[in-house]
Amino acid sequence: MFTDTPRGILIVAKAPVPGQVKTRLTEKYSEVEAAELAAAALLDTLDTALSVGTAPVVVAMTGALSDAVAVEEIGWRLRHTTVIAQHGNTFGERLQNAHRDTDDVVHGAVFQVGMDTPQITAGQFRAALAALDETDCVLGPATDGGWWGLGLHDARGAHTLTGVPMSSAETGAATRSALETDGLRVTELPELCDVDHPEDIDGVARRCAPGSRFASTAATLMERSS
Repeated sequence: MFTDTPRGILIVAKAPVPGQVKTRLTEKYSEVEAAELAAAALLDTLDTALSVGTAPVVVAMTGALSDAVAVEEIGWRLRHTTVIAQHGNTFGERLQNAHRDTDDVVHGAVFQVGMDTPQITAGQFRAALAALDETDCVLGPATDGGWWGLGLHDARGAHTLTGVPMSSAETGAATRSALETDGLRVTELPELCDVDHPEDIDGVARRCAPGSRFASTAATLMERSS
């Protein structure tokens, strides 16, 4: 039904600056270590998205990248993407605006992820984009009740995100309800665990591809803390 529309990938990211990213991980790790994990997750996500090949990658970025961990590695990969700035007063507004701004680049189906699921594979990106051929939107639920991925056509439905309570155990259900109330058909993707708390790290690292930066960084930090 939508098979002739262009496809793209949107990554919503925050510069991995110590003290400003993944602060909930500092229950166990230092601010620098939390930023190192965030940088590894972002690099893995960028590499996987870029490996899809057939879908241009847009990165909606916030934060001072010049102060970030692994700034050179991240900067090199961003040169292969279209970088846009996040804007809005709430996270829901920033997500809405990221989808609308990405529509100016892609003009079609866009699948959005964050930098919390470095275990995502190129096959999962392709499957999400393929699913958009048959439905209005796709939603990837997270094990904590949130969601890890959202696919829309031409940013339709993005405005509903401004009314969804974010970062709660009800976010996933509330997002689906808002999209369906707006008249959109929602197809669910397989559930994934995202990295929000220290106890999430090991399970996600085990599901990453061998040699991934996140798995390697996680192993090093776990050895230090043991």
